[in-house]
Amino acid sequence: MNDLIAGWRGALAGAGGTDPGGTAGAALLARWREPHRAYHGEAHVISMLSTVDAHAALAEDADLVRLAVWFHDAIYDPASSGNEEASALLAESELAALGVAAGKRAEVARLVRLTAGHAVADGDLNGALLCDADLEVLSRPAAEYQTYTEGVRREYAHVPDEFFRLGRAAVLRNLLDLPALFRNPELAARWESPARANLTRELAALTA
Repeated sequence: MNDLIAGWRGALAGAGGTDPGGTAGAALLARWREPHRAYHGEAHVISMLSTVDAHAALAEDADLVRLAVWFHDAIYDPASSGNEEASALLAESELAALGVAAGKRAEVARLVRLTAGHAVADGDLNGALLCDADLEVLSRPAAEYQTYTEGVRREYAHVPDEFFRLGRAAVLRNLLDLPALFRNPELAARWESPARANLTRELAALTA
């Protein structure tokens, strides 16, 4: 936890804000530790931050991307379709209170909203890195991908199997219909092919 909060404070400082005692960061981390999060939890944040840190040079402003990681599913209700918008509004409010300038707050909120559909415009370096980090899980070896899908299913335990299969299949088709899952050429070269193989295999199982 100390390393995570230190990373949060560093990213916030890079954006011109301050959280001296780490109180705001701890409150955000508590959100990510909510019991209903079987996949969209603390490990997801850690994984995304690790990807951003490893490829920070690909972003226009890596600290704003890191802040977007912290906020992108800070509000997460599997029964709601408005999580990204609610999380973006939370980012704008919290970052204002922490002293981040309006332009940078707006960029973090824009990035958070971008994770709703992962449709990144050409030249959007911050958006490309954030969305690539968010989708990296799709490219993992089959056993790890299976663990991810099982976590997603647990988050939607309130949805009957028939309806879950239909909804999940629609999500997978939308991802497969994207011109590219990963926008950074360096990352796409490593992740695009295995990710599409995983998605295609899961879709076939859901629609069999």
